[in-house]
Amino acid sequence: MADDEVRMTEPGLFDLDAVVVAQPKRSRWRRYLGPALAVSTPEGTALATVTCTDDTHCVLTHTSGEVIVHIEHSGPAEFRFTDAAQREVGHADAPGVFKSLQLKLQTDRGRHLFLSRPGLPFTRWHLTETAPEGVPTQGILGRVTVSTIDSWIGLQQYVVDMDPRLEASDRRTVVAAVICLHLLRRPPGDSTAPT
Repeated sequence: MADDEVRMTEPGLFDLDAVVVAQPKRSRWRRYLGPALAVSTPEGTALATVTCTDDTHCVLTHTSGEVIVHIEHSGPAEFRFTDAAQREVGHADAPGVFKSLQLKLQTDRGRHLFLSRPGLPFTRWHLTETAPEGVPTQGILGRVTVSTIDSWIGLQQYVVDMDPRLEASDRRTVVAAVICLHLLRRPPGDSTAPT
């Protein structure tokens, strides 16, 4: 999909250098029926929502209702991204024992990215590019910082800061990967504490 087409269907979402992916706030006393995650600007302007139909399928939808990306969870920690026409636009997989420590990403243009954090206690992941053999490069292309926005329920928020050098297709893959990180840390229907 061309960058111009991406901008037409998702105005502004992949032009931003920073977005917030968060679990929407909810009542502690009533059953929550809204989206699993919401994507907004750092100032709070709503951009998109994430709805999970089951433990293996989620969809990122623009506030207008247009589908941006389908996320299919296959295998222990493999994700496939497709657009509204079901064309593959990227994928991610999490190697290693602790699945939320690192994600290897590939965009629809074949760019290899790597999202990693040093260890379980750390709350920040770094985004780098990797060589074809999988070795990360030195420059950091982005950061993802997680925080708890409601300690009683344990709601999570991910602030995604991206380098201006990233193209729209790269940013789409990074935002989809952050959704995958959340699913790995707190799978749909799982009420245990995130890792």
